[in-house]
Amino acid sequence: MSEIESMKKYIFIIFVLVLSYWAVKSLFIPGFFPIHDDTQVSRIYEMSKALSDGMFPVRWVSDLGYGYGYPIFNFYAPLSYYFGAAVTLIGADPLSSTKITFALGLLLAGVFMFLLGKSLWGNLGGIISAILYIYAPYSALNIYVRGDLAEVWGYAFVPLFFYGIINIYKSLKLKYVFISSLGLAAIILSHNLTAYMTAIFFVPTVIFFTFVSKNKIRFLVYSLASFILGSLLASFYFIPALAEMRFTNIFSQVGGGADFRDHFICLSQLWESNWGFGGSAVGCLDGMSFRIGKLHLIISFISLFIFFLKNEKLSKKFITFLGLSFLLSAFLMLPVSKFAWETVPLIEFLQYPWRFLIFASFFTSLLGGGTILLVRLLPQKIFRHGVLEYTILILFLAIFTYNKLFIPYTILPKTSSDYTETSVLNYKISKISDEYMPRDFSKPESPEQVPKEILVIAGDGEVQLLQKKTHEVEARVAVDSESIIHANIAYFPAWKVYIDGKETEINIKNNGFEFSVPKGESEINLVFSQTQLGRISNVLSIVALIILFAGIIFRKKLYES
Repeated sequence: MSEIESMKKYIFIIFVLVLSYWAVKSLFIPGFFPIHDDTQVSRIYEMSKALSDGMFPVRWVSDLGYGYGYPIFNFYAPLSYYFGAAVTLIGADPLSSTKITFALGLLLAGVFMFLLGKSLWGNLGGIISAILYIYAPYSALNIYVRGDLAEVWGYAFVPLFFYGIINIYKSLKLKYVFISSLGLAAIILSHNLTAYMTAIFFVPTVIFFTFVSKNKIRFLVYSLASFILGSLLASFYFIPALAEMRFTNIFSQVGGGADFRDHFICLSQLWESNWGFGGSAVGCLDGMSFRIGKLHLIISFISLFIFFLKNEKLSKKFITFLGLSFLLSAFLMLPVSKFAWETVPLIEFLQYPWRFLIFASFFTSLLGGGTILLVRLLPQKIFRHGVLEYTILILFLAIFTYNKLFIPYTILPKTSSDYTETSVLNYKISKISDEYMPRDFSKPESPEQVPKEILVIAGDGEVQLLQKKTHEVEARVAVDSESIIHANIAYFPAWKVYIDGKETEINIKNNGFEFSVPKGESEINLVFSQTQLGRISNVLSIVALIILFAGIIFRKKLYES
C-alpha cells in the first residue's frame, strides 16, 4: 500500500469519527443520566481498585455483594471494565472513565464497521455502513436507556470478527485468521451473551461461504482455526465462567420476569415502536423501542435488488449472505421462533429475544453500504457525481433521522462519589446485581446489616486487621483458647485461609466462612487465589497469545501462504 493510499484510509476513518460526534456528545454533559443498569461506574471503580491492589486477572471485587465481596469478573465479561479502570488509574474519576468507555465502544464500532464495509463496497460504501451502524437505534438504546456498557463493547467487535471471516473467504490469507480470532476474543471478553449470539451466526456463515468458496477445505480450516484461536485467547475468562457458575445464583436470572417467552416482539415493532426509557414487557406495548430504523430497512431492501441484476461485477454472494442473515436475526426476535428458543442449549440465558437487534443492526448497516454498488450503475447523466452525492445524502439522513435518539431522558447532578461511596456499593449497587453470590447466601435486608470486620465468634480474644486488599486480608489474632473465626466474605472456591503460613480447613456458611485458630497469637491470611481450572485457563490463553504473536512476527512468510 502506498503512503497516499494509507493516508486516504486514515482520512476516511477520521471522517467516520468526526461524524459520530452527535452520537456521543451527550455523554460529556456534566452529571450523569439514569440507566437501567446503574452499576457501570461502580464496576469500573471496583475494577480499578482490584488492579491497584495487584490482582490480575481480576475475578473478585470486595465492596459489592453487600460488602461480602463477590466474583463478578469471573463471570461478567471484563474487557470494557479493564479499559475504564485503566483510564481511572491514569487520573480520571470513575464517572468520567465510564463515559469515555461508552464513547470508545461506539467509536470502535464505527471504525471496525468501516473496515468491513470498505472491504466489501469500497471507501464510500464503508462510510455509509459505519455511520448506519453507529447511529442504529439499538446503539442509542444500549447507551442512553439500558446503559449496558458490556454490550456496547460487544457490539463494537462484531464487525471485526466478520471482517476477518469474510476476508478469509475473499483472499484465503492466513493473516485474516489472526484478525478474526482477535475479534472473537474481544467479543467474548466484552459481552458473553453477544459472544453466544455470534456463535449462532458463525455456523451458517461458515456453511454459506464454504459452499460458495473455490477452496472449500482451506476456507473451512481457516475459519475453524480462527474460532478456536479466538476462544483460546479468551479462555482465561470464559472457561471458568461456564464451569464455575454452579457455585453462584446465576440460574435465578433464567425465567421469572426475564423469561424469554414474555419478551418476543411484534413484527411491527421492528419498523416502528415508540421511543421510551422504560423496560421490556409482554405484548407489543413496551416501555422501550425495538425499532431497527426505517432508513436501515429501506436502503437494505433497495440493496437486495442487486441480486436480480445481471452484472458480473456485483457482489451477489455477499448480498445474499447478508440478506439471509438479517432474516435470521429478525426471525429469532419474533414469537414464531419460540421452538428454536426451546431447543437450542443455553439460549434461555439470553433472556430477551430482542437482543438480536445487535445483529439486525449489523446486517442492515452492511446492506445499506451495499447500495453504493447500485448507484455506480446509474448513468452519469442522472448524477454527474452520483456516488458522492448519494453518500452525502445517506449520511445526512442517518444523522438527521437518528441523532435525536442519542439524548438521555434527563441529566442528574451526579458525581463519582454517588457511585463509589462504600455505603452505596455495599447495599444500593449490590442489590441491582447480586446473581453471582453463592446460591444459599443470606442477603442483608438493610444497609445496617452490612459487615465490616473479621470476628471471633467462639472463644475470647481479639482480631487486629493488618492489611485488607481486594484479594487478600491479613490479620493478627490473639485468643485465650482454641477459637472460631468468622470471615464476612462470601465463599468462593478460590478463597484459601493460612494460619502462620499453613493452609487450614474452611467451614462454609450462608453469610461467609469460618475456621479455627489455636490458643495464643497467630497471623492469619485470607487469600483469593486462582482455582485449578482458572490456572489452566490462564495457561491456555498464554499459549494462544504466543501463537498469535508468533503469527504476527513471522507474518511475511505466513501471509504468503
